[in-house]
Amino acid sequence: MDETVLYLIGGVIFAVLMLFLLLRALWRVAEPNEALIISGLGARGIRDTADSLTFKIVTGKGVLVLPGFQTARRLSLDTRVADLQVSCVTSQGIPVHVRGVVIYKVGDDYASIANSARRFLDQQDRMDDKTHSLFAGHLRSIVGSLTIEDMLHNREALTAQVRQSSADEMSKLGLIVDSLQIQEIEDTTGYITNLGKPHAAAIAASARIAEAQRDQEATEAEQVANAKKAAAWRDAQIKSAAYQAEIDQAKAESQQAGPLAMATSRQQVVVQETRAVELEADLAEQKLQAQVRKPADARAYETRTLADADRDAQIARAEAQAREIELRAAADATRVKAAAVAEAEATRATGEAEAIAAKARGLAIADATKAQGLAEAEALRAQGLAEAEAISARSSALAENPDAVVAQQLAEKWPEIVEAASKAFGNVDHMVVFNGADGVSDLLTKALSMGGTGLGLARQLMDAMKSAPKAVDENPVNGLPVS
Repeated sequence: MDETVLYLIGGVIFAVLMLFLLLRALWRVAEPNEALIISGLGARGIRDTADSLTFKIVTGKGVLVLPGFQTARRLSLDTRVADLQVSCVTSQGIPVHVRGVVIYKVGDDYASIANSARRFLDQQDRMDDKTHSLFAGHLRSIVGSLTIEDMLHNREALTAQVRQSSADEMSKLGLIVDSLQIQEIEDTTGYITNLGKPHAAAIAASARIAEAQRDQEATEAEQVANAKKAAAWRDAQIKSAAYQAEIDQAKAESQQAGPLAMATSRQQVVVQETRAVELEADLAEQKLQAQVRKPADARAYETRTLADADRDAQIARAEAQAREIELRAAADATRVKAAAVAEAEATRATGEAEAIAAKARGLAIADATKAQGLAEAEALRAQGLAEAEAISARSSALAENPDAVVAQQLAEKWPEIVEAASKAFGNVDHMVVFNGADGVSDLLTKALSMGGTGLGLARQLMDAMKSAPKAVDENPVNGLPVS
């Protein structure tokens, strides 16, 4: 019986332990910064929230999840940060680059958690990108209706407009904005920098004017102090001299009371008169110092200061202009020198090429002229030799067979002879030939006999040449002797 009770107790303990382990394995607890989204069999949301009817939302407590029938996923409720870097164009048409930051999170209410779960449960790492795109669009739209001055002077208004315009869409996403800050507004055209230059110049001018005034006041105070110091020193010296004079007078009076009484009295009068004159001179000097010299010194100091400032500014501008002119002149000189060197090189190369070409042409022309001269000389020489040989041959032929030579000459000139004979009939308009063919033959015989007369004359000339003595004439025909 006791063993049965022990077994029973042990079984109960084991069953309780197993139940505990089972419950521990099936129990899911939501952390304070997250929400459990449970979907599946029997998972129903709060009845008064339409967006959470198909799944169950658990925050800040535990819930039992049945494996295979239900699925539990966690949605982070932590604060998130999205950096904004948006390029916009203002209403003035000036491009600007706006940098800001958005601090947001999933809303704490069940409706916001439900909306975020449906949109970002599996894409929680992309929540920043979507938020950036949303705010970038609204920021571009709002900046397009503003000027740069409005953006710089009313950043809070710009932030409020962006938050207000995006509130509805953020609510649909189940997100709320904890903070939106416009950190920096930049422009690439220098418009913002130029906006501050007039104010900076005015502040700098005011500072310079104030500094000059303070310097002037300090100088005047120093001059007044120096004047007072000099006056005090002078008064002390006068009083010291007076005291010494009194001491000396007392000594003199004690030593020479009787004889010097009148002298002493006169001395006192002179001293008093001198003192009065000195006091009047001092008074006039102080008036001059206060009324004329100090204002004049102040005006002179101001004029000197302004002149020095203008002179320094002009010197700086002149040095800058001189430096710019020097650099420009150096650049122009370098460019001109390079152009001159290039032109000189080109001219030298062109000259060398033309010289070489001219030399080649000259050599070619000289060679051609020389060859032509040699050819002409050789031709003339050959022609002379040929003519000399022809004349020599003709002379030999004429000596051996004069009739043949004459006949050849007549044969060469026969057309001219016939033409000369036919001229005899040129003036005949009508010719009548008798005896038929015999008359024509007689006519031709007579015409040819006229040519035969030329042949007889030629023979007589040849005989005359034979009987005449031979002579050699040095006729310079091409430089050859002809006999």
